[in-house]
Amino acid sequence: MVKAEPRPLKNVSVLALAILVPLAGVARGQATSSILPGPKPADAPKEWKAWIGDYRDGVKEHTIFERGQRLWLYEKGKGEWPLQKVGEYEFVVEGDGKSPLIGFVKDGSEFVLNDVKFGRQSYGVDANRIARIRPVKPIGELRLSALTAKPPPEKGKFRKPDLLELASLDPGIHLDIRYATSNDFLGTPVYSQARAFLQRPAAEALLRVQQKLKPLGYGLLIHDAYRPWYVTKIFWDATPPEGKIFVADPSQGSRHNRGCAVDLTLYDLPSGSPIEMPGAYDEMSRRSYPDYPGGTSLQRWHRDLLRRAMESEDFTVYEAEWWHFDYKEWKEYPILNVPFENLGLDVGAATH
Repeated sequence: MVKAEPRPLKNVSVLALAILVPLAGVARGQATSSILPGPKPADAPKEWKAWIGDYRDGVKEHTIFERGQRLWLYEKGKGEWPLQKVGEYEFVVEGDGKSPLIGFVKDGSEFVLNDVKFGRQSYGVDANRIARIRPVKPIGELRLSALTAKPPPEKGKFRKPDLLELASLDPGIHLDIRYATSNDFLGTPVYSQARAFLQRPAAEALLRVQQKLKPLGYGLLIHDAYRPWYVTKIFWDATPPEGKIFVADPSQGSRHNRGCAVDLTLYDLPSGSPIEMPGAYDEMSRRSYPDYPGGTSLQRWHRDLLRRAMESEDFTVYEAEWWHFDYKEWKEYPILNVPFENLGLDVGAATH
């Protein structure tokens, strides 16, 4: 986790920060009742977690997931069935006397059904839950091209940018800015600094989310927020065609470029540890979809808690990424291409 050094922005006083988020309307009971996605489930048995995931045999696709302290088998287009354990690594469909045996390899790398092997899909995620892709071109080459390119021209009247640095607003907001490290999907840093900014209304809304989650024992862990346009171009040019749904088209700009999108997850307040979700951050797979049915009950509960908390303050989840949320006023701000090292100056005077 990257420890951010707070850097105050121009015209943001300590007093302004102190009164930024009025808490009178965020009563503890209100927060708990309005954003909880039902009772918190127990975690799945540890030995099952190696087997939970998506599997393929080259043609058919199956998902093994946990619900209600049972393992389930889901076959795309066919349905889902609860499994009953009949051996150390063997299961059958519960209540079906003719069910074929489903045998798992101990490490979860495959299972066998009707003598057909189904291999577990890794989706490029390593043992540390870092998602990777193979860039289409060398990042150094793409960076030079992006830095000399210009954002698309825009018509209309926009609000003057008023970006606030999130780490300066609340010590409970933690940062894990992957794009400032090699622990990102490209395997190399693309940000010069580990910092996160949002336009003032979005930042204030995010702080209200933080206050709602605190009584429940959770805080917000930020992966990304405002993103200079040139980085959006690097991402787009580096990503192969099958992954384009997960990156923004630079010819349109992105909501990150406007300072009204944030990538984030939950962390556990007592330990500071990130909460495990059904899929990894920046993973280019169906596990990233906000309605992906796989994983464990507890993972899905945490994913839904994050979504409900963010939606309660006018953020909307992106259809392909459980971690990406757009603030309602994103259309009112221009595409920005200001590097992090220049933020804290007059951002409104440097829209490109």
